[in-house]
Amino acid sequence: MNEKLTMLKELTEANGISGNEREAREVMEKHISPYATEVYTDHLGSLIAKKVGQEDGPKVMVAGHLDEIGLMITRIDDNGFLYFQTIGGWWSQVMLAQRVTVTTSKGNLIGVIGSKPPHIMPAEARKKPYEIKDMFIDIGATSKEEAESFGVRPGDSVVPYFEFHQMKNEKLLLAKAWDNRIGCAIAIEVVKQLKDVDHPNVVYGVGTVQEEVGLRGAKTSANTIQPDIAFAVDTGIAGDTPGISPKDADSKIGEGPQIIIYDASMISHKGVRDFVIDTADKHAIPYQYASIAAGGTDSGAIHLTANGVPALSIGIATRYIHSHAGILHQDDFDNAVKLIVEVIKGLDKETVKNITFN
Repeated sequence: MNEKLTMLKELTEANGISGNEREAREVMEKHISPYATEVYTDHLGSLIAKKVGQEDGPKVMVAGHLDEIGLMITRIDDNGFLYFQTIGGWWSQVMLAQRVTVTTSKGNLIGVIGSKPPHIMPAEARKKPYEIKDMFIDIGATSKEEAESFGVRPGDSVVPYFEFHQMKNEKLLLAKAWDNRIGCAIAIEVVKQLKDVDHPNVVYGVGTVQEEVGLRGAKTSANTIQPDIAFAVDTGIAGDTPGISPKDADSKIGEGPQIIIYDASMISHKGVRDFVIDTADKHAIPYQYASIAAGGTDSGAIHLTANGVPALSIGIATRYIHSHAGILHQDDFDNAVKLIVEVIKGLDKETVKNITFN
């Protein structure tokens, strides 16, 4: 496995729900530190890696979020079954019978999301989606006391259990937590590729926390950095699976990064968007347009920082987001990195000034 795949494997297999991103943050820090001028965290836990090109140049923020969707233990019943609160957006139909990792003070436990068996449900109930509030996690404990002896307590994090896998078509990668460790990987790779490059600005590769519960780390990290231009890199919806029509989502994996022109948290800044598209066209980098009617990215918080930050979200089309595992294409990763690097090379003071007032 090459260096890039090793990084992607370590990032996706790290466990880190919103509010407990430490493990993912440590992996990101390991991979980005060799190429950064300085690495630190804000007080909420977002990782910030600073790479100086021109000390007095514009500040450019490239952010992916560290957190993944997961669960939090809320109580243990007398028989040792665990009940939970969802962290981030879950659809009930992708949850049942799936393996999970419960992170405790005594180490990780493997469990399975359980429910009442359909055999004893009324016929009408079997036709309906099973409600999340009626699900539980079975860790093989026989009592509350035994579960507690395993180290489980309310507040513990639960993440999907899934191993990184390179598929038979080696361009396609299957893993948990692409949303949004792929954004963190892009931030790492951008800083890496700029290591020995003269660029007319100061770049900040950021791994934000708590995006899935309200773009919270983006707000604090952007307030810390005070960027002049910002890019949030996240997953986007892939429309190339059965049942999805082009009017729902028309992006396809492998056909380039998505330029997000609109989402529920922001309207992309026209000046930034035009500059990015012109750069992509100039360097023959493939891209796709996308809009997201519901949901948003870290740009939604970043662009409202201080007196405003021109910002754009760039997506990586991903199949089966917000489930136990997703699939994306390596070429989209590579082209997103290439595009952002070329954009950064062109963001000098005069260009940023022109963009800001475009």
